Amino acid sequence: MRGVFLSFEGGEGSGKSLQARRLVDSLRARGRDVVLTREPGGTPAGERMRDLVLYARDVSLSPEAQVLLFSAARAQIVRDVIEPALEAGKIVVADRFFDSTLAYQGYGHGVDIDGIRAVTRFAVGTLVPDRTFVLDAPLEVTLRRTGRRERWDRFETVERAFHERVRDGYLRLAAAAPARFVVISSDRDPDSVSAEIRREVDALLGTPA
Repeated sequence: MRGVFLSFEGGEGSGKSLQARRLVDSLRARGRDVVLTREPGGTPAGERMRDLVLYARDVSLSPEAQVLLFSAARAQIVRDVIEPALEAGKIVVADRFFDSTLAYQGYGHGVDIDGIRAVTRFAVGTLVPDRTFVLDAPLEVTLRRTGRRERWDRFETVERAFHERVRDGYLRLAAAAPARFVVISSDRDPDSVSAEIRREVDALLGTPA
């Protein structure tokens, strides 16, 4: 049987990475074979692109260049990691997938959405997550969380209005595809957030909560 593909999305400081790791730990503790991926990254090529697109402070990147770099890293991880894992019947948990590019470069930076979708189809083909969790919290919460981080990040240093557009973009994407997206309020106790996500995943997998 083909595996199950779950993705986690959200703005900076939303808690998506924490919750993705918690879900993986929970599934593995119950004997599930799980692969955790992150974007950009997860392959040698992807990790190099991650350093460039996120942390290269001296390199200017247009939003269109960002779309192409993220999509190139995504194409590589789909071919090398995600598709082989799904073919082997494993559960794949992705810390970001193509919805990030739609939210950040599309809604955040104003790149043509149809253009992004065309590039995405070229990069990943017909691959779409079975379920996408959007971790959502007010900007006051997420900006406070990212303010504690020490490493410079290209997307944590842009203006507040950009983050507002990204958050709105995620909510628009979720509203347009309610069968795939689950919006999770993440401005609360992380254990409560994890429990809600596990209930959703248990229902999807057909396993007892």
